[in-house]
Amino acid sequence: GGRINIASCSLGGAQLALDTAREYLLTRKQFGQALADFQALQFRLADMATELDAARLMVRRAAAALDARDPKATQYCAMAKRIATDTGFEVANQALQLHGGYGYLKDYRLEQIVRDLRVHQILEGTNEIMRVIIARELLRQ
Repeated sequence: GGRINIASCSLGGAQLALDTAREYLLTRKQFGQALADFQALQFRLADMATELDAARLMVRRAAAALDARDPKATQYCAMAKRIATDTGFEVANQALQLHGGYGYLKDYRLEQIVRDLRVHQILEGTNEIMRVIIARELLRQ
């Protein structure tokens, strides 16, 4: 359950980072137009949302498996924790990148989100340990 908790916290933080980046792209202007008008930034935002949604689905599958006492629950929880925390950090990092230098300012709070989400890759077992758990489950005979 702890792994699902950490994974869920990462999803929440990443969603906040995504929402913050979306709002910034809609309001910040460059070269006389909103950043949201630039296709490259639209693609980055779309990728962030897609990866976040995929991670959310894995966390839900793991939680359902845990509730159902599925024999694969340990593997699913390790997978969900690994993907959600890695994705959460990457989404927050990309959101910070979209803000440019402003992303490091405390006024924009992304610097704190990035720091907070980074530790999730370590809590409840590092993501390297999650890989060990997954591999052991896959190789079990």
